[in-house]
Amino acid sequence: MLKEILKMAFVSLGVNKLRSLLTMSGITIGVFSVIGVMTVVSALRGSIETGLNILGTNAFQFQKFPSGFNNGDNRKYRLRRNITLTEGQRYQRLMEGVATAVSLELYDFGAIAQAVHKNRKSIPGITFGGGNQHFLAANQYAIDVGRNFTDAEIALGRPVALIGSSIRKSLFPTESAIGKVIKVRGRTYTVIGTLIERGSSFGSGQDDIVIVPITRFAMEFGNERQSLKIATQAPSQEVYYETIDKAITAMRIARGLEPEDENDFELFSNESLVASFAKVANAVSSGAFVISAIALLAAGVGIMNIMLVSVTERTKEIGIRKSIGARKVSILTQFLIESTVISLAGGLVGILIGVIAGNGLALMMSASVIFPWAWAAIGLLVCSGIGIGFGFYPAFKASSLDPIEALRFE
Repeated sequence: MLKEILKMAFVSLGVNKLRSLLTMSGITIGVFSVIGVMTVVSALRGSIETGLNILGTNAFQFQKFPSGFNNGDNRKYRLRRNITLTEGQRYQRLMEGVATAVSLELYDFGAIAQAVHKNRKSIPGITFGGGNQHFLAANQYAIDVGRNFTDAEIALGRPVALIGSSIRKSLFPTESAIGKVIKVRGRTYTVIGTLIERGSSFGSGQDDIVIVPITRFAMEFGNERQSLKIATQAPSQEVYYETIDKAITAMRIARGLEPEDENDFELFSNESLVASFAKVANAVSSGAFVISAIALLAAGVGIMNIMLVSVTERTKEIGIRKSIGARKVSILTQFLIESTVISLAGGLVGILIGVIAGNGLALMMSASVIFPWAWAAIGLLVCSGIGIGFGFYPAFKASSLDPIEALRFE
């Protein structure tokens, strides 16, 4: 009997293909919106340890503004004094013997930089800044060919540079870059080292970079408009939080803050970046869930409406079936199967499109491809619930028709 009921349900849906497809589309849109967002979020969460691990092991960083995932009072942060190179150097001296390394970094993101060698040019908008001898360790770069900055080059501000692999490929495709002179923003630098390729993180290239001694950068471009970034590496995980406490004290001294003054700088680590990203991801997920719930509710109402129309159109058919012995439960089951099939089919299409679109966006952001099994299962369960819940009243109405009255229906 169940096999016969299923066959009749699918035949009935096939009679009105366009109507069934249009009804499915509402479910598809609702499921697609949540599955697509959840696929992207899950893919990014899966890549978060490597994608957001921008600092070295046991490292933390001070800067003027919070991490990019924080949404706070931007005016408050803009009014803060810039962290100057002099303050950074004082902090570095205070942390001697406490931290393994202190990396001082200075960038001018307001200017578009491009590296040039003879008639060859890199892409415009490369990362160009100043750093000290600890820049590589703090930012997880490594020397491919050549060497790092020396203490003398940092102290004297010599015109030397480290370049990323993309810069090397653009300017020196068939020759060694070591000892060659490049020009960036009208200044010339001698290449002393090239960096091992890092690839991209969340769609942003990490190899389009030129770093010069921070003292040279400050001398040629000043740091009045830029604020220093200070990355500090603790000796071990065991003394990590102790080092942070000492670093905050040292930073307050370097900034000349009184005991009653609040910190006018931000501290973040890999863990805080992960936590900040999680907050944003949860907010996005919640928004997608609300939008999907509204869309699925509207789609459920559409299913109920179409099923009521179907009951009206097939009143005589129902009367004939009842008059030859069809039971009430058989009629009820048939119409419930029809509404559930419409809902599940729409859900499956929504899941497929959502996974493809979500992973496509994740690949653009250099995140791993995943299939959100848990959310797909939840989506199918919800679609089943919508099909049964919104299809029950039309099915009950069909099963409750009086066979004599149904046969008279025109």
